[in-house]
Amino acid sequence: MRAWKLFNLRKDGSIGPLFINRRQRIQAGEWLPAESHPTRGFKLRPQWHATSAPVAPHLSEKGRVWREVELRGVTEMIRPNSQGGKWFLADNLMVVPV
Repeated sequence: MRAWKLFNLRKDGSIGPLFINRRQRIQAGEWLPAESHPTRGFKLRPQWHATSAPVAPHLSEKGRVWREVELRGVTEMIRPNSQGGKWFLADNLMVVPV
């Protein structure tokens, strides 16, 4: 299934997760399994998070970029519209090459 995910955009052009496991570098076209990284202040959800549209009003887009992603092993989670509405939690994620 296709969805959207907001990533940190680094100065070198690489992308990575926003909050959990921030040092990870994500390569387009490569399937990545979800990992569990307990992080203080965040609920433990050991899956990739994505949205149905490139919208997440609760998050700043400064220094970030939306990328289309392909997901496998998906569970839907309904969130308030202020948090982007429907989220998808996935066991595997691949950033669609541009």
